[in-house]
Amino acid sequence: MSETEDGPLRWAKSTYTDSGSCVEWARPKTGVLVRDSKRPAGARVRLAEPAWQGFVDWVKQP
Repeated sequence: MSETEDGPLRWAKSTYTDSGSCVEWARPKTGVLVRDSKRPAGARVRLAEPAWQGFVDWVKQP
């Protein structure tokens, strides 16, 4: 997958992460790409928007 797929990808990670072990995500034109923050050149997983939103909602639960 190209870093310029649908334009430059801007990767983000949670500001709540303090261990350095987390996932990063980017939003191309469709869906969401997720990668391991320790292996930025490694594999990426593409999720549909509803699947990503479901994951985010689940993580936010107390």
